[in-house]
Amino acid sequence: MTEHVNTGFERGTDGPKVILAGVDGSDSSLRAAAYAAGLARRQNALLALVYVQPVVPAGAALGAPVADTTGEIAEGLVAEIRASAERLKGVYEVRWEFHTFRGDPYAGLVSAAQELMADVVVVGASEQAGHRIVGSVAIRLVKAGRWPVTVVP
Repeated sequence: MTEHVNTGFERGTDGPKVILAGVDGSDSSLRAAAYAAGLARRQNALLALVYVQPVVPAGAALGAPVADTTGEIAEGLVAEIRASAERLKGVYEVRWEFHTFRGDPYAGLVSAAQELMADVVVVGASEQAGHRIVGSVAIRLVKAGRWPVTVVP
């Protein structure tokens, strides 16, 4: 007889408990958040909405208040998400949290997924033409092979 030892967190054993959606205000990221919300509702999982605040090297912004601007984006996203959640109240109930991480989008989402113990990562397809050549955040997440990744067009 084999003894089962509980080793703590184990991804993907009984359906997702935490679904992470990366949001940045783009149309594709908002579609990804809506898709992730539907998954979270059906799975009775926590929806973790994550905005990665870009870090701009000193002097690169040439005096522009970049931190203030990205902070305003985060506040705007939270307001938009709260308004959407309020409109759906009584129709659909989804447990959700909003998190802000700093760094480049890929590293920020990886950190968020690790810290929040995400079972699934949902992101929007890149809307930038150059990503077809260099590779998008979504492609990098898929190649990392740490989580199931859903890319929403």
